[in-house]
Amino acid sequence: MNRIFLFLATNLAIIMVLSITLRLLGVDRILDAQGSGLDINSLLIFAAVFGFGGSFMSLAMSKWTAKRFTGAQVIEIPRNAREHWLLATVQRQAKAAGIGMPEVAIYDASDVNAFATGMSSHNALVAVSTGLLNAMSQDEAEAVLAHEISHVANGDMVTLALIQGVVNTFVIFLSRVIGHLVDRMIFRTENGHGPAFWVTSIFAQLVLGILASIIVMWFSRQREFRADAGGARLAGRKKMIAALRRLQSGVSQPHLPDQLAAFGISGNIGSGFKHLFMSHPPLTERIAALESQR
Repeated sequence: MNRIFLFLATNLAIIMVLSITLRLLGVDRILDAQGSGLDINSLLIFAAVFGFGGSFMSLAMSKWTAKRFTGAQVIEIPRNAREHWLLATVQRQAKAAGIGMPEVAIYDASDVNAFATGMSSHNALVAVSTGLLNAMSQDEAEAVLAHEISHVANGDMVTLALIQGVVNTFVIFLSRVIGHLVDRMIFRTENGHGPAFWVTSIFAQLVLGILASIIVMWFSRQREFRADAGGARLAGRKKMIAALRRLQSGVSQPHLPDQLAAFGISGNIGSGFKHLFMSHPPLTERIAALESQR
């Protein structure tokens, strides 16, 4: 229940900030002065503010929301040998990857997973589940940490936010254009917008949003291959393959919150059409890609 409340409150705050921004820019209306035609410039700014604004505000808040969604506890002062090892390993890998030292956290969950998030490569968070620490050997856990450090070093969080912002902008823009055309040409509304505009725009946004998510998820799968390769360079190819094989053995199904699912070490399994909407490639493909490296 707390997660749902936090999710709704966060999104409401983002919408309010973006709405105020549009009002200050004077583009809170998308019709021209006569109220009959679309103001394309205003509509494009409107779409970009909501498309990129929501994406980058979510990125800016990602560390804060990640800690609260998962209950992750940042290691300030190591309390035991395991926490000492975690900090030392991340510090060594971050130095090798040329990034700033991320915050390191542990969250209580039975699934074997880890994730990285943050606004930049010098302001990131790397978190691992207690399930991963209990189920994996030290070498396997080292490879998982290297995979997450590679995500940070590659700037994957920022790049994914950029791509999400671009597709969001086009989805918002095109859905309003489609809604406007239907309202004018089919329902013959002459001034303002009738109910047909809102119904058509919402339907178009849902359909275009589904199609756009295919593009975003394709990119997400490609970055997993790059992070695996980076993890192999930092921790060793054998360790990275061993970690993926451990995940492949079905130790548990990942259940990170949707906002963090794309940043975990593994994702849900899908095949056929469902594969297009998966944030992670099948583990067999990831292992085969590492094994083919020379």
